[in-house]
Amino acid sequence: MKKIKIEVIHDVVCSWCPIGIKNIRTALETLNKQIEAEIIYLPFELNPTMPSEGETIEAHLMRRNEWTKDQYLTYRKSLIETASKAGLIYDFNRRTHYYNTAKAHRLIHYAQNFNKQGAIVDALTEKYFTQGWNISKTEILLDIATSTGLNRKRAKQAIQSGESIQEKYKRASNITTGSVPAFVINEELIYGSNSVDFFINLFNR
Repeated sequence: MKKIKIEVIHDVVCSWCPIGIKNIRTALETLNKQIEAEIIYLPFELNPTMPSEGETIEAHLMRRNEWTKDQYLTYRKSLIETASKAGLIYDFNRRTHYYNTAKAHRLIHYAQNFNKQGAIVDALTEKYFTQGWNISKTEILLDIATSTGLNRKRAKQAIQSGESIQEKYKRASNITTGSVPAFVINEELIYGSNSVDFFINLFNR
């Protein structure tokens, strides 16, 4: 059995990150018993100065990309279809805003101590992309933490303290300056939400 290390550089509100993560996991499941993978999630904030109340996705993307409303809607339609193919549900009737993700990344970091990083990432994806929760709020993050079996009090302490995560931020910034998702697979850097077949071929190689 091959053993590989996968570092995932992502942001919790990044639309393409869950797609890439889901596709890489599906590829690993397809190659069942051929590969043993250690997956570590590294934090990257696309909008580190975003206020806790967030900003509407529509306004943010139209301003940042200088899009018309039609261009934004075309992008959104394509995104929803791509997510669906990966087995994900993006509901823009509920998911209306981008939020600050610093606390969410601290929770993911804390969860590594209990081998629950993947579980927390999955829960954040479902609560944010499908249900539209404000994942910048501490109490919402604590609800997510307890839903995966983490201790609420200790999770709160981890969310409030950002010291121990700084090395991961440094590692992520050394890998990418802004393009996420990015994957370091046995020291090989791969950008983007690539297909399941792409990752299968990569692992076989």
